[in-house]
Amino acid sequence: MRLLHTSDWHLGRAFHRVNMLGAQAEFICHLVATVRERGVDAVTVSGDVYDRAVPPLAAVELFDDALHRLADLGVPTVMISGNHDSARRLGVGAGLIDRAGIHLRTEPSACGTPVVLEDAFGAVAFYGLPYLEPALVKDEFGVEKPGHEAVLAAAMDRVRADLATRARGTRSVVLAHAFVTGGEASDSERDITVGGVAAVPAAVFDGVDYAALGHLHGCQTLTDRVRYSGSPLPYSFSEADHRKSMWLVDLDAEGAVTAERVDCPVPRALARVRGTLEELLADPDLTRHEEAWVEATLTDTVRPADPMARLTERFPHTLSLVFDPERAPDDPEVSYARRLAGRSDQEIAEDFVSHVRGAGPDEDEQGVLREAFDAVRTDETVREVAR
Repeated sequence: MRLLHTSDWHLGRAFHRVNMLGAQAEFICHLVATVRERGVDAVTVSGDVYDRAVPPLAAVELFDDALHRLADLGVPTVMISGNHDSARRLGVGAGLIDRAGIHLRTEPSACGTPVVLEDAFGAVAFYGLPYLEPALVKDEFGVEKPGHEAVLAAAMDRVRADLATRARGTRSVVLAHAFVTGGEASDSERDITVGGVAAVPAAVFDGVDYAALGHLHGCQTLTDRVRYSGSPLPYSFSEADHRKSMWLVDLDAEGAVTAERVDCPVPRALARVRGTLEELLADPDLTRHEEAWVEATLTDTVRPADPMARLTERFPHTLSLVFDPERAPDDPEVSYARRLAGRSDQEIAEDFVSHVRGAGPDEDEQGVLREAFDAVRTDETVREVAR
């Protein structure tokens, strides 16, 4: 069986205020053409179909168009909700849409109920594990302490239990939306940390033939059987070095996996350039970036006049301008943002405690801070989903 593994469409999302809907529509055309031309038997979409719980109408219309075009091809599609989606909204009409071969899996309780497809060698069971927010699904999975590993492991226990009841030789595919250990993050994924931990081990997917992952925006191979497709389009300059693609995965009669990357159309290259304004305007090596979307970091010790206007004369698609004067790390003039770069909310809060009272928080106090941050993030998730 040949699968096309994709995820993280983020329909409705902009890139530094640039409307990406046209590029997203082009990607859908590319997806449909790939399905038709490469003999794809099933499409998997591993979450974050939309960029937010209540997407703009144009994004919903594009999604509707994608569903119609995939259904017209007669190729089954299995989709799960991600942490950016409203599972309840995305799942509306799932039972009816199911009849058209579009299988939406948004309910945590259905993790152990697969979509079963057939090929010349028998059955392939597709298990959809939507994004599992630990605080919201801990009761469903009977875990005492909510955490990503605990709830995902419980969901996978259901998958393996169902698989054990099926005919010998049944192959299996799991769709999941999670941060798996070994994956490389970018700046454009929303933080899902719970209890100071965001990642789960790849071994949680042991026992299935292929795990089609979503959430991280870079295409990555964690093992031959556990892969991220990444997002089809860039959504932050931290993705400047990404090769945007999908996985074309073949499962043979025994469940062995072979995979090929299929490149996605990207509307414009991304470039990050750094130096003084005069250096950026004069450097001949930067000519190749003149038509790219540019993030320029200026290192001038004194902020130059009209930097954006001058930059756009050479780089007309400059979207982001960052000031980072070259100073020693202990220089009092080093910016607040630079001092905080790379530090988590937890670390910043602990630094504040140290600054105020002269000593950092003890282990119990660190736990209180973690619980507070988890409670705020969970509350924000609940509020967004309930809209």
